[in-house]
Amino acid sequence: MDKGEMISRGRTAEVFAWKDDQVLKLFLKDWPVRSVEHEAQVTGAVHKAGLPAPAVKGIVEVEGRLGIVLERIDGPSMMQVFRSRPWRIGQLARTLAELHAAIHSCEMPELPSLREDLGRGIREVELPEETKESVLRHLEQLPDGNTICHIDFHPDNVIMSSSGPVVIDWSNPRRGDPLADVAATSLLFRLAPLPQFMAGRWLINMFRDWFHSTYLERYLQLRPASRKQIAVWELPLVTARLLDNIPEERDLLLAFIEKTLSSQ
Repeated sequence: MDKGEMISRGRTAEVFAWKDDQVLKLFLKDWPVRSVEHEAQVTGAVHKAGLPAPAVKGIVEVEGRLGIVLERIDGPSMMQVFRSRPWRIGQLARTLAELHAAIHSCEMPELPSLREDLGRGIREVELPEETKESVLRHLEQLPDGNTICHIDFHPDNVIMSSSGPVVIDWSNPRRGDPLADVAATSLLFRLAPLPQFMAGRWLINMFRDWFHSTYLERYLQLRPASRKQIAVWELPLVTARLLDNIPEERDLLLAFIEKTLSSQ
């Protein structure tokens, strides 16, 4: 079965043109069946709930690999728009916030709990037991919830289609406190290093703080809360992120954990 032209490649999957109005997200060989089925189910549920997500057409197997057939959303990513038209930074940041607030208007109690998932992740990371126990005690004080949380919400996961922005990559959504999801996005802006040879890297580094602050300001206008209520989620999120084993992030994450615990 012809996969078609490759559109993009990520850490867990490759995306190919499939039919005229569809794409195939083809996962790496031996990727867990349960993970593929979960992503397809959640993406479909989010789309049916009226949120800006692609429609799911089904699951297929190609060359011994599982893939999800999705509605094709044509257009550049929000990151690509920013790189080509940096003068739109304010508008794009506010759009990102408005999308996030719209997602957080939806509850999905059937999803796994973000707080419980973070707890499991923290127990698995390679850190001194005393450090893990401190982070877990902090996590126990934080609220749970039923709001859908994307957890990987950033400008590269937003396609600017002709009919409006669409959020992609619903691979690991959880239910929980929406401010935890905002904290996850905030941390990506502040801590995630950009790939060394990424196009427009210098431009993004120059304006990422401005983009982040504009996004955060607009989100809090739409869903009022304090910045402290967002910040309290950072320690468990950063600790659990160590499980992703991204070498260029590890020192930054460890330094963040140490600084945060020493200030408590």
